[in-house]
Amino acid sequence: MRRLASFAAAAGATRAVYEGLRRLPPGARRVRTNHAGREVDLCAGSAVALGAAAGSGSGPVAFAVLVAGACGAYDDARGDHRRGFRAHAAALRDGEVTSGAVKLLGIGAASLVAGALLKERPLDKVLAGIVVAGSAHLVNLVDVRPGRAGLAVLALGLPGLPGGPLAAAPMGAAAAVLGDDLAERTMLGDAGAHALGAAVGGAIAAGNGRFGLAAHAAGLVAAAVWGERAASSCARSGG
Repeated sequence: MRRLASFAAAAGATRAVYEGLRRLPPGARRVRTNHAGREVDLCAGSAVALGAAAGSGSGPVAFAVLVAGACGAYDDARGDHRRGFRAHAAALRDGEVTSGAVKLLGIGAASLVAGALLKERPLDKVLAGIVVAGSAHLVNLVDVRPGRAGLAVLALGLPGLPGGPLAAAPMGAAAAVLGDDLAERTMLGDAGAHALGAAVGGAIAAGNGRFGLAAHAAGLVAAAVWGERAASSCARSGG
């Protein structure tokens, strides 16, 4: 029953915020050009971040989700052409704080705080933080076509449903705007993808012991390394 309530609360809050943002004048809505060259709004991003946080029922997870959404929104507004951790780290060494560095540091710090609050033992706290941050990065990594991030969240959250309501919140938020995302009326952007990923990561972290945390953390680090290599390869080829 709690899982259903969490799903419904997240979906309802997401849809309410989304519809409210869509009623704003066109000039007041943030827009982005998608993969097909169409201009779509970013209303879904803020909506899923608020919906997933509202439906989580967990202070630490809601904190990580909202910070991830805020950092992603900053990147949506201020992002540049640079891709990959190394590019943003190099800029940071030169004294330039890029939007990517803001995401890396902001989401990383919020994830470690959430992990510290979700777990009791020091190693588990660190592993939980890695899982939350890594999940946020993973969902953003697959957000390359309409609906992919939302579908990934539904797939990642499903195994955690038996363990409690935390996994239901990101699933409800993603489901509330999935149809509009697939129809290319809106997109999640970095704000929505990172927020949903952090929510999924919070559910994984809360529902696993040390072995599960370590296994998930290793997989997410491997995915981040793969993504970094893909970004570097794309940059070298000019893609």
